[in-house]
Parts: sequence; C-alpha cells; structure tokens
Amino acid sequence: MSVRPLPSSPPSAQGVDASGVLAFLDAVDAAPGIEPHSLMILRHDHVVASGWWAPYTAGRRHLLYSISKSFTATAAAIAAREGLLRLDDPVISFFPELDAEITDPRSRAILVRHVASMATGHDTDMIFAARERDRDDLVRGFLLEPPPHDPGTVFAYNQPATFTLSAVVQRVSGQSLTDYLRPRLFDPLGIGDVAWLRHRDGRELGFSGLHATTDAVARLGLLYLRGGLWEGERLLPEEWVAEATRAQIPSAGGMPGDDWQRGYGLSFWMSRHGYRGDGALGQFCVVLPEHDAVVVTTADTWDMPGLLNLVWEHLLPAFGVAPADGAEQADTALAHRLAALALPPAPGEPAPVERAESWHGAFTPGDEVHAALPKVSAVDLTERDGGWDLTFTEDGEPLRVQLGGPGWTVTEGPVPTAVSGGWTDADTLALDVAFLETPHHLEVTCSLKERAFTARWRTEPLHGSRLLRMCAPA
Repeated sequence: MSVRPLPSSPPSAQGVDASGVLAFLDAVDAAPGIEPHSLMILRHDHVVASGWWAPYTAGRRHLLYSISKSFTATAAAIAAREGLLRLDDPVISFFPELDAEITDPRSRAILVRHVASMATGHDTDMIFAARERDRDDLVRGFLLEPPPHDPGTVFAYNQPATFTLSAVVQRVSGQSLTDYLRPRLFDPLGIGDVAWLRHRDGRELGFSGLHATTDAVARLGLLYLRGGLWEGERLLPEEWVAEATRAQIPSAGGMPGDDWQRGYGLSFWMSRHGYRGDGALGQFCVVLPEHDAVVVTTADTWDMPGLLNLVWEHLLPAFGVAPADGAEQADTALAHRLAALALPPAPGEPAPVERAESWHGAFTPGDEVHAALPKVSAVDLTERDGGWDLTFTEDGEPLRVQLGGPGWTVTEGPVPTAVSGGWTDADTLALDVAFLETPHHLEVTCSLKERAFTARWRTEPLHGSRLLRMCAPA
C-alpha cells in the first residue's frame, strides 16, 4: 500500500528552535558509544525534523526490539475495544487447555493487566525458565513457573509476559498480530509494510521482533499523544490509553538509569519527561504531552541512558517559542544537516595491485569465530567490476555482500547489507558489515598470511547470530 506522508513544517512554525535540534545532532555524532540510525521529531501534528544516517534510509524497516511490546499492547487495546478481552480477565481463562495443569493460585491470578504491565508477581525475567519448562509452548512454560509474589505487587521486566499478552490477542482474534492490526491500526495510521519474528509455535513474538520504519513508530507515538484518536476516528479506547501511559507498577531497581525508575504502564515506560516505548540498543518512541511532541530514534548503542540524556539536554529546551531572530536561517541549516547525515565508513585502502590475485579464494574461520558465528565455515573473496564480492558460507548456504570504493556499498537482496572498509596493510582486509534491517554490525578481518578470518559483533544480536536471518522475516 502507498503510505500517506505525515504533514511537515519548518521547526520555527511549530515553536521549535532548530538550533536545539542541531545541538542534539552534534552531541549524538560526538558521543563515542552511540551510533544513530534515524531521528524523527513531531510537534503539533507536524514532522519538524527527520533524518537518516546513511547507509540507513527512510523506507527501510528496522528491528525495533522491545518497542514491539507497545504495538502488542496496542493490539490488546483494540481487542478490548471490540469486547474480546478486558484488563481484569484472568490470563488462564483464554487457555482452557491449560486449566487442569496450571494449579498454582498465583499463576491463576495473573490478569491481562499484569502481563501488560510486567507485574505478574515474578521478580526476574522468566524467558529462560519458561523455555526450559516448555520450549514449544512459551505460554504454558510461563504459567507453569509459579510467581513468588502476588500478581500486581512487584515489577520485573519479563519477556514471556508480553508473549502471553500477544498470545491472548491471537487467541481471541483468531489471527496473527500483523493480520489483526493491518485493518485496525496499520492501514488507518498509514503504516506500510511490517514484519514480525515468530516463535517456533508460529505465534509472533510480541515482546520483540517487529521490523518497521521510523515513520511507523512516530505514527504510533502520535496516536497515543492524541489519546487514541486518528484524524477524528477513535482507534483505541480512551481509558486504555490513560492506563497505558501512567505508572501501573513502580519500577525502581528494575533496570539501570534514572528513566527506568519512574514506573511502568501498559507496555510503556514512564520517563522524567512524558512516557516512552523502548527497544534495546536505542530504539525509542518518546511521547511528550507537556510539549505536544513525539521524538523517535533508531540506533545501535548500549548507552541508552546517554541517548535519552541528550534528548533531555538539547531537544526539550527547543520545544518553546523559536527565537524571532535567525529562526529561518536555523531552519535552513537544520534541513541541510538532516539531508547530509551519514555514518563514517570504516577506514581502508584498495587492494594492493601487485597482490590482488592473492586475495581471491576462501578464508577459514579463526578459533574465536566459532563462538560468534558457529555456522559460518568460510569467507570467499572475488574481485569484480572494480570491487569485491564477499561470500559468507553459513550452514552450506551463501550470503553475498559487496565491497566497492570509498564509503558504504549497499547490497540489496534477502539480507540487505552495507559494507565499508578496505586494506589496512598488504596482508590485512578489515570490513564493517552493517545489516541494514537491524541495529547490528559485524566487524570482519581477513589475514592473507594466515588465510583466515576473524569476526565479532559490535553489539550482540538478541535473537541469535545467524547471518542469513539478520533481516526482516519474509
């Protein structure tokens, strides 16, 4: 389907000081542990700033990690509006096939609101325990783990809780989350293609795995900012939005960082300012009702508190009345800056001409590669059209990427990638392989002397390290 663009506006026309956004961009680019991929800022229903750091682009879906939870809770909100569930329904009531074996009174007392608010009575993430109980049926495995506390009394960030919420929606609707949300959320909001990783039982993960554009996240944030209304049509119950965006359970001590101590709603975190959906490694949907604004980022960083701190430091002060003097010039400067955003490529030179032929052929994995990429048996190099083809052989299947000249070389296909780098000396090829539908980079070094390669993830993927799956699912 064609995606209707959101209205756009110069920042100053919506009371946003573009110099504050420029300061934010400066700070993010200078932060040593933060790699930004995209930024969108909305105010008064208008996009006042949007940019993607090349090789990332506006139309590319990006793995959102736990922002997926906010979409799952939204599906539950719609199901509640349709009378398919209520917040105070017991979870076990949706799975009658488990009724006889789920006997613990606390497990039976878990309500829909508890799985939506991470208040199931467990005091730690139950993902591994649930998998150990039943790897094929995560809901069963989760409910078989008795909570040590009464539901509703303690907080623990808990992946199977959201998986269970997603399973409830899929059970009552008779559809996958994506199919259920398409006519009820995605199409009304103008959200294009999305893809969701699935559990081995066929259900979408719910707690993670959603691939969508930055624009899609911004639209979700705007829907919540508007209390569940979109272009005059009510998509979400007003009371659900109110419950989702206030603290249902204290979250102090649950995760590091001041913005994780403010309480948890229905799959939204409360912040020092407003509330937000979070995804690992810097995927943020920050909703600021006091400023009538939404800020969305995608990134690759373990320093999520640092990224939020830069939002508070530079963007919050920009949400005032833009200064009369120089506002137009600042708007123009910001537009030029946003259009030119790019990640610095890895350094490297073209292959030494006198030894180029020596680089053709296979490189075998060094010992440490087996831990990071146990299924990758070789990297093959072939010179072609002024560049190089690199083929990773994983479980007998090829993944081909390309290295061109200076900068990033993008390879489309089942696993979209961008590669930069080159020869750091006559015997060493060093590459940065960005998997463009995820936050992740693989750093690869080939040694001509040893005829071997090494590889390490800059940030470890949370859904496994198979190269052939580092993309949105088909």
